[in-house]
Amino acid sequence: MTDRREKTSKFLSYVLRHRPDEIGLTLDPHGWASVGELIDKARASNVSLSEELIREIVRTNDKQRFALSTDGTKIRANQGHSIKVELALAPRQPPEFLFHGTATRFFDSIRKEGLKPMPRQHVHLSTDEATATKVAQRHGKPVIVKVKAAEMWRAGREFFLSENGVWLTERVEMMYLEIPG
Repeated sequence: MTDRREKTSKFLSYVLRHRPDEIGLTLDPHGWASVGELIDKARASNVSLSEELIREIVRTNDKQRFALSTDGTKIRANQGHSIKVELALAPRQPPEFLFHGTATRFFDSIRKEGLKPMPRQHVHLSTDEATATKVAQRHGKPVIVKVKAAEMWRAGREFFLSENGVWLTERVEMMYLEIPG
């Protein structure tokens, strides 16, 4: 990803997942923003966007963090919000196990309290250890926690699958975790 696309992707993540108010952007209850309004508000904040650049980032983002509406007039983040949005995802039965990657510095808290969404709306889970490791490496030395997702599902816990393949759940209690070492 070019430096400009990477900076723009980080900007989009910031305003669409965490701080739309920072540029005066309005999201609907499902997290969608008007592409035109986003371009205008970004310009007023000295960030240059175009419809073409936004489409390119949505198409090429390796983590598929963003989605465009079918008519291309709206954009939203697929998951990872620290602000309240209703993604309108239907509950889905997860696979037997899912994985969560974290850094060693957060491990003691997880051992005591399980997995919590912290500032985000959901705990993010991966279908494979390699993806969880890649996510964890951004935060320090990685630790991978195995989640007994099917057992949680059978106990009535809800799971959602975001458009980019990330599994989401409200929290994971210790009894559903397999902790290394």
